[in-house]
Amino acid sequence: MNTLSNAALTTSIPVTSSEGRLSRPEAVPPWKNPTQLERPSYLLSFPFSLSTEVANNPWMEDLPGDRRCPNFKRACVQFLELYRYLAGEALVYILPTPQTAALQDQVYTANLGIVLAHVAGRNTVIISNFTSEPRRGETQVGVEFFQQMGYNIWVSPTKFEGEAELKHLYDNVYAGGYGIRSERESYEWMEKNFDMQVVKLRLTDPYLYHLDCLVFPITKESTIVCTELLEPNEIAELEKFTNIIDVSVDEAYSGICNSVRMPKVVLNSSHLYDLRPGTEDYQREIQKNRKLEDIASKFALEVSYINLSEYHKSGALLSCMVMHLNRQAYQIALTD
Repeated sequence: MNTLSNAALTTSIPVTSSEGRLSRPEAVPPWKNPTQLERPSYLLSFPFSLSTEVANNPWMEDLPGDRRCPNFKRACVQFLELYRYLAGEALVYILPTPQTAALQDQVYTANLGIVLAHVAGRNTVIISNFTSEPRRGETQVGVEFFQQMGYNIWVSPTKFEGEAELKHLYDNVYAGGYGIRSERESYEWMEKNFDMQVVKLRLTDPYLYHLDCLVFPITKESTIVCTELLEPNEIAELEKFTNIIDVSVDEAYSGICNSVRMPKVVLNSSHLYDLRPGTEDYQREIQKNRKLEDIASKFALEVSYINLSEYHKSGALLSCMVMHLNRQAYQIALTD
């Protein structure tokens, strides 16, 4: 892959007239990309290249090799359930899977990059500079995809792993996780170049290695946060911009923050019915689900669950599999 500078990369496709001269299309569409569409839009990736060959996080390391291998057929069924639910209310793109590279984690598109919701034109995307070695080939995949879509493309000059690490709160305010997979310098670079403010949150728990494991903006005004795992000064800074709804470490470990907001529904992964009633794992899953439902009900939101157990073998949950192409789902405030 060619080295990319910090300058925006753009692609233009000339239109040739019958006389051989370059011309512009006569009609200009009302929008040019899914970010500009006034309907929720997401990017997913079918698990064609899904593998757990390289254990690149503690969840995978804890699983014996014979239990870590995903069942491809079941993984496909679970993916299609997620796709079906999202596509019922949103535009959903599928990221192409190149057959020339072993991209075991490409299905987790939340790490591919982030589309900046606040930038004028709504056509700017920052592609990730991965710390995780098996994921580094995804950068070129992201660049090529968004080039074809006509976005202005930047690649972070320092380590950064996408919207799973950078949560949009509102306007030009974001919360950014650093310390394990992403570097603080990445957010300083973004602030300098994109007129944005990033509340920087240091991650220290190796099992919760991306920010979406402990921060979930449920509305534009309120954010679910596992405050026990953050420094008091960072929590105080975050409170300046959002109403914090605290959850426990156990609830974070169970994936309460690894959710995706639809206009009227919060989507979350739950494999409750795969668990034996009465076991500790079953009780933790019940507690997580009830807590999320209690929180959601205060905002007149429902909760829907999708079993993504095959992706747990990669140490992943639902939010890992969804990249937002816009934030239209947050435009509807049912109550606050």
